[in-house]
Amino acid sequence: MATGTHNTQLLTRSAAAVWHPCTQMKLHEQLPLLPIARASGVWLYDFDGRRYLDAISSWWVNLFGHANARINAALSAQLAQLEHVMLAGFTHEPVVELSERLSALTGGKLGHAFYASDGASAVEIALKMSFHYWKNSGQPQKTSFVSLAHSYHGETLGALSVTDVALFKDTYAPLLRASAQVASPDWRLAAPGESPLAYATRCADALDAHLAQHHAKTASLIVEPLVQGACGMAMYDPEYLRRARSACDRYGVHLIADEIMTGCGRTGSFFAHEQANITPDLLCLSKGITGGYLPLSAVLATDKIYTAFYDDEPARGFLHSHSYTGNALACRAALATLDIFEEDQVLARNQVKAQYLNRAAQALARHPQVKNFRNIGMIWAFDVETSDPEFSRRFHQAALAHELLLRPIANTVYFMPPYVIEDHEIDLLIAGTLAALEQTVGGRL
Repeated sequence: MATGTHNTQLLTRSAAAVWHPCTQMKLHEQLPLLPIARASGVWLYDFDGRRYLDAISSWWVNLFGHANARINAALSAQLAQLEHVMLAGFTHEPVVELSERLSALTGGKLGHAFYASDGASAVEIALKMSFHYWKNSGQPQKTSFVSLAHSYHGETLGALSVTDVALFKDTYAPLLRASAQVASPDWRLAAPGESPLAYATRCADALDAHLAQHHAKTASLIVEPLVQGACGMAMYDPEYLRRARSACDRYGVHLIADEIMTGCGRTGSFFAHEQANITPDLLCLSKGITGGYLPLSAVLATDKIYTAFYDDEPARGFLHSHSYTGNALACRAALATLDIFEEDQVLARNQVKAQYLNRAAQALARHPQVKNFRNIGMIWAFDVETSDPEFSRRFHQAALAHELLLRPIANTVYFMPPYVIEDHEIDLLIAGTLAALEQTVGGRL
C-alpha cells in the first residue's frame, strides 16, 4: 500500500475509533492527526518519511530517545522470564530491586515504594495515604489539602481536586472535593524589582499564615518542586521549598512532592527537591521513570508513614490496588533507565548540553516578542507577547513544517527534549523555533 494512502486511511480510522486525550475531537476536522510510523532517538517519522524532532519528549516521558537499544534489550530479556504477576501476595525481582534503588536515591529516607501506572494515580495514592495516616494516628479531622495556585496534579477526581487549572477543573467542579490554594512562587508574578528569592519568601510567608490558621484540619501540602508545568513552566526559587518544609514540620502537615514531571533529572538534580536540601514525606514519580517506554508510577513514603499502617487490623492497612501494580516489564524498563543514568553520568552530561542550548538560544531570548526566557536543567520556556487567541495552534503547525514537535501552553513555548539530543539537533531546534516565531508573530531580529 502506498504510504500516502496508508496515512489517509489510518487518519480516517483513528478519527472514527479513537477518542484522543485532552482534545476537542472536532478540531481535527481542520487540524489532522499526525500518524507516526516509527521513531528513533529524538526523531518521530510518519508514513511518508517526514521526520519531527520530539522536543517535548512525547508529553515529557522520553528521556533517552525512542527505540533505545539498552532499554529494548532489558525488556526483551525480561519478556523471557516474567511479564507480570499480581503484587498482592506475590513479589518479583524487578520490583524489589527498583524499590531498593529508588530508596537509595533518597538516601534511604523514603524507603517504601507503592506502585501504580500513571501520575494522576500516584497523586491519588499520596493523598489517600496522607488522609489515612492521620486517621490511623488518631487525628481523623485532618482531611483537607493545600496546593499552589495554578498547580496541576492530574485529572482523576482526587488529583483534580488539588489542581488549579480552570480548563481542566471547572467542568467537573461539582464532583470534586474542595481544597485550598496558596500563592504560587512563580517568579514571573513578582512585583517590579522584587527578586525571585524575595518573592518566594513572601509566598512562603503566606503559606505559613494559612497553615497557622488551618493546620488542625489540614492533612498535607502538595507541590510541584521548582517548576509548575501545566500553567506554563512556572519556575521558582528553592527557598520556597525549604520554608514549606519547615512550616509543614512546625504545624504537623505532610509535604507531598509531585515529581512526576520534575523528577528523573529534568531540573538538573535527579529529584528537584534535592536543590532545596529537603526530603518530602511522600514523593510521586512517573513519566520519565521508564524512559518513556511503559506506564509506571510510584509513591515513596517515609518509615513514619509506613509504620502507621503496619498493624494486625486489616482496615488499618493501605487498601488501595491496581491490577498492574509493580508490573515486571515496567519495572525492568525503569531499572534500565536508572542504569543509563549511572553508567553514562547523565546529570553531568546534561549540564554540558544545557550550556550549549543556552548559548545557541541567545537570538531566541533576544527576539522582540519573547519575554521571560528561562531554564532549569533540561527544561526551557519563554512567553510570547501576542494577542492572537490561536497562537498555540498556529505555532504548533508552523513548527511541524520545520521538523519540530512543539506544543505551546497558551502563549508559552517550552523545550523538554530527550537527554540524548545532539548539538546539531539543538541547532535545528533553535533555528526552527525562530522560523516558526517569524511565521506566527513576525519580529525578525
